[in-house]
Amino acid sequence: MTHEEPNKESFRDHISTVDAKGKRIWVYPKKPSGKFTNYRTIVSIVLLAMLFGGPFIRIGGEPLLMLNILERKFIIFGNIFWPQDFHLFVFAMITGIVFVILFTVVFGRLFCGWVCPQTIFMEMVFRKIEYAIEGDFKQQMKLDRSPWNKEKIFKKTLKHVIFVVISFLIGNTFLAYIIGTEELYNIVTEPLNDHMGGFIAMIVFSGAFYGVFAKLREQVCTTICPYGRLQGVLLDRNSLVVAYDYKRGEREEGRSKFKKNEDRSALGKGDCIDCGHCVHVCPTGIDIRNGTQLECVNCTACMDACDFMMESVDLKKGLIGYKSEEGITKGVPFKLTTRIIGYLLVLIILVGIITTLLLSRTDVEATILRTSGMMYQKLEEDKVSNLYNFKVINKTNEGFDVRFSLEEKDGQIQMVGDLTRIEPQGVFEGAMFVILEKEMLAGVKTNIKIGVYDDDKLIETVKTNFMGPAL
Repeated sequence: MTHEEPNKESFRDHISTVDAKGKRIWVYPKKPSGKFTNYRTIVSIVLLAMLFGGPFIRIGGEPLLMLNILERKFIIFGNIFWPQDFHLFVFAMITGIVFVILFTVVFGRLFCGWVCPQTIFMEMVFRKIEYAIEGDFKQQMKLDRSPWNKEKIFKKTLKHVIFVVISFLIGNTFLAYIIGTEELYNIVTEPLNDHMGGFIAMIVFSGAFYGVFAKLREQVCTTICPYGRLQGVLLDRNSLVVAYDYKRGEREEGRSKFKKNEDRSALGKGDCIDCGHCVHVCPTGIDIRNGTQLECVNCTACMDACDFMMESVDLKKGLIGYKSEEGITKGVPFKLTTRIIGYLLVLIILVGIITTLLLSRTDVEATILRTSGMMYQKLEEDKVSNLYNFKVINKTNEGFDVRFSLEEKDGQIQMVGDLTRIEPQGVFEGAMFVILEKEMLAGVKTNIKIGVYDDDKLIETVKTNFMGPAL
């Protein structure tokens, strides 16, 4: 190892947004433009429309998505899920984790640059407002360094007022995903004392989003979010990431400034003209030419900036692009590795399992168990009875009258108390006696089936045990 090598890697000893004294370096990214920025803008508009419209879209009278943790009620695509469906969430979480692993192994941190709400709000909403009010990066730096005059007070006040309003809208939207639009409307329109908890949640959500997008910014991606650090163990030489083609950019003599009418190839100079535009547009303040870094969110801003400069000096575009280390060093195209195929097979199996569970999920869930500690009772005419406790969960938006009936065996069911109508999304619990002829028993334990009916419609069949005397 030469003496210079550690210095070349010194950028990995610290993050780009903190100086040697531990003080934060405020990032002023240049306003990006180009093909990929336009694509990301279109994707962001679609995702933002889905995000803000989601709580108001109804499927069968239910919201498109609601995660009501307080009431343990979850609605996904209009389907209601209860704590009894917890196993579905377990498999869904495992499937999601495997998908993230597979996606990162293949495409690196692409999710962060194109889909992550943090990046979309920061780069496509808040920074655009900042550019519109304060100007591009040089104007922003000049404004921050200038004394507090009328212009600075006006621009800073206007910007942060708009930031607060947007943060309030974002906070309320996320709150609607938790408590629903109806409850959110009640909090807004009804007296404050009636919804103090909801009002506090509204303020906390809004304040949190304002703090993230006005103050924390890229620190969320570089120091708080654990996803960036996962790259270190998930990426390999075949992963496609936003990368700088150092072989083409450096060549034998390295990068150098552009000189008109110079044959760079003949002189052994790389195609990188050391203009610094890729650094200026980076929202996390890194130099992509240093290689893959955990701070890189794959936002493609450097790709657009580099393509613009390459086109300006009549050099081939794509010096920075979606590339793999293997592709840069050996020029080989992307291919499926054994590792990727393994993850893909596990993902397919998990998707198959969760699909099967979803398709087999019933709208009504019934549990019938023999009452604990109760023995069977002998009745006249050689009959035996068992006491059962039942619980019926209605997962639908329609109420119905529950009726129980013995299946495959002749016998009687006597309800304890009056059976009432089970309400939409309701839970009904009670007790009942099952009475069988002694001659129908198979021994100490007999397997029986009890049908749960809505009038004459069989909803579910529950298997349970019937205890009786030894034959």
